[in-house]
Amino acid sequence: MVMAVEIFGFFLAALGLLMLGVTLPNSYWRVSTVHGNVITTNTVYENLWHSCATDSLGVSNCWEFPSMLALSGYVQGCRALMITAILLGFLGLVLSMAGLRCIKVGNLEVTTKAKLAAIAGTLHLLAGTCGMVAISWYAVTITQDFFNPLHAGTKYELGPALYLGWSASLLSIVGGICLCSNCCCAPKEDPSARAQLSYKTSTVVMPSSDLQEGDNSLGQYGKNVYV
Repeated sequence: MVMAVEIFGFFLAALGLLMLGVTLPNSYWRVSTVHGNVITTNTVYENLWHSCATDSLGVSNCWEFPSMLALSGYVQGCRALMITAILLGFLGLVLSMAGLRCIKVGNLEVTTKAKLAAIAGTLHLLAGTCGMVAISWYAVTITQDFFNPLHAGTKYELGPALYLGWSASLLSIVGGICLCSNCCCAPKEDPSARAQLSYKTSTVVMPSSDLQEGDNSLGQYGKNVYV
């Protein structure tokens, strides 16, 4: 049962990391809306790296953000959090592969594997948390601008990439919890190691004083006593 939970958590964390990697370059973090504005034939969609516009003919034009320092603070923060989430998830994936009981790496004991799995689970938890904070931060900014009547710029709605990022972060968190729970259920001693212990028979050693007394008692009688 413990091994099944461990494998289940590993695949959830791996899927979450894959989805976080797909979310980061996705172009549809936010999509322009025509609510409260003059109806136009152009659709604008953006992510953390570039902005794109599609006309009525379906032709898209994209341009990179010119300067990182000129970006809003939340965009820079979301960039850092998403990159951190992917790095933590990748490191946790490597450690979790070494910590799985079904994978034999060197001569690692069960307790060592449990510790590696717990560390990997913690990294996946941190990765999911970073991704969740980044996606939620970006979504909150979009909704604030959308419901702000004084906002004169283009209003946006939540893009499909945000829902994908929320799902990825949740999978990483659940996978990390499954890997961490393995540490609590792991046995403290490897049963196979106990079976390999050698058994030594006990020997009785006579004191040297008893041997010397026996020799002296025989020396007091001569050899003729036994004839």
